Amino acid sequence: MTEDTMSELSNQHVLVTGGAGFIGSRLVHRLTPDIDVVVFDSLTTGTRDRLPESVSLVEGDIRDQEALEATVRDADVVFHQAALVSVGASVEDPSRSHDINVEGTLNVLEAARRHDARVVLASSAAIYGHPETIPVSETHSKEPTSPYGLDKLACDHYARLYHDLYELETVALRYFNVYGPGQTGGQYAGVMSVFIEQALASESLTVDGDGEQTRDFVFVDDVVEANLLAAQTEAVGEAYNVGTGSSISIRELAELVRDLGDSGADIVHRDPRPGDIEHSEADISQARETLGYEPTVSISEGLERTIEWVENRT
Repeated sequence: MTEDTMSELSNQHVLVTGGAGFIGSRLVHRLTPDIDVVVFDSLTTGTRDRLPESVSLVEGDIRDQEALEATVRDADVVFHQAALVSVGASVEDPSRSHDINVEGTLNVLEAARRHDARVVLASSAAIYGHPETIPVSETHSKEPTSPYGLDKLACDHYARLYHDLYELETVALRYFNVYGPGQTGGQYAGVMSVFIEQALASESLTVDGDGEQTRDFVFVDDVVEANLLAAQTEAVGEAYNVGTGSSISIRELAELVRDLGDSGADIVHRDPRPGDIEHSEADISQARETLGYEPTVSISEGLERTIEWVENRT
């Protein structure tokens, strides 16, 4: 997306929920300083230092209807990134996952409906469960295998319903495996960040199972571009896959991380994770044709940029 295209948002007020998190903060940096941006974030996992100093931060929880309402009131576009983004955490505490992901999203949609703000919603490939066919199109059957996936499916349906029932402009973006600078490790970190941290620490890279599982890894800046396109499309009330349309095996990923990280670390295999999805790859033809979305960052380039960020951080 060019700066000229971005100028269509320049006279609008933008709210980013979860804007101090991994994807949200990257989106905020892309929008500023030319666009008026407010971030609404509980700072449970996000941090203020991820944001430009010029950006207004409202510290609040999307489950707090009053605080959210006051912030959405002035918004023309809401990028809804706030969520409990963890399959594992959702399995441990389904009620909390539901409260944040579903009830919180419903609060966002209700506030947006009252104040006529477009909502670009972060959905997830987790809604598809175990794919029957590859690549996965938006019309694929949806059988989530975790509370998180079920939460995201409910949010996805709510976005469409609010468009159909209330004529609210909504777009749901079904993220595949997002990675890039700003993604941090921890108990529920994505496999990409885990591999990078292990390689740079000269530790063995641990692969679950035989490593033949495949994933569609999409660089965070491409995800940001998809959000900007969704904020301006006329094709609202729809959902779009956001990936690259290609995949890599987890074993190949580990080898690539090791090589790019200039690490002599071993790659070791451990027991497979119960219920792990074998293969996942996005069919992005609908996003490409309707939104004009085109991923531009290869897995090698994205990894190099991510590794450089991690090295500079440590």
